[in-house]
Amino acid sequence: MLPSAPDARIIRSGDLEIATYQIGDPDAPPVVLVHGFASSAEANWVLTGWSRELTRAGHRVIALDHRAHGESDKPHDRSAYSMALMRDDVFRAMDAYGIGTAPWIGYSMGARVSWFAALTEPERVTRAVLGGIPKADPFARLDVVQARRYTEMGLPITDAVTRTYLEMASEQRDNDLVALVALVEGLRGDSDAEIDEAPTQPLLIAAGSEDAIAAEARDLAEGTTNARFLELPGRSHFNAPTSGLFRRTALEFLREDA
Repeated sequence: MLPSAPDARIIRSGDLEIATYQIGDPDAPPVVLVHGFASSAEANWVLTGWSRELTRAGHRVIALDHRAHGESDKPHDRSAYSMALMRDDVFRAMDAYGIGTAPWIGYSMGARVSWFAALTEPERVTRAVLGGIPKADPFARLDVVQARRYTEMGLPITDAVTRTYLEMASEQRDNDLVALVALVEGLRGDSDAEIDEAPTQPLLIAAGSEDAIAAEARDLAEGTTNARFLELPGRSHFNAPTSGLFRRTALEFLREDA
């Protein structure tokens, strides 16, 4: 049986309250986990076995619910969302637990936040595991007008990509679709979310073989110094985090940081 996430420790990040979690021995070496869009620390990292495997391997897990997710505040104003703000939320979580630097593991949107953090504040990220990360802006294809009309007036969504994102978001308990659409509006087109420069830390970039962005993730790894690519056979973007191969390879990669 997989445990639930522990009770959240609420911290302040700017004007917002952010839910954070510590799992494992508080004196163990930390690893920072950064979840994906419309997920949460519990859904992305606890229920998939990541926190269990990391703590068994001697790590202390530090995680958070992004703004607009989980038990964190969910503002409806797009100005509350940017790559820099979301990166800084993770830094505030690290500060709350007395952590100056650590390896990071990010998935999907969380991988993009981790990339930006490693690039802009390299002293705080020793190395990073980045799952499901494309080079292109993942939110660029969403029709935010249709998304707003759906969340505000219940009008149908005809765009397939937008419908897929909102259907996925609706499956997660307690998700606030209005806040998530505001997040998409805030992040799409954010120049800080662009992947032009690469971090110099060691990177493990992973994607499921059935993920539409797999080829792009492979190209990103092959074009980045100190990066390697891991293909997860038979996995899609949505079930890649449950891959045992992904967890085992990530643990081996983290041991290189010792």
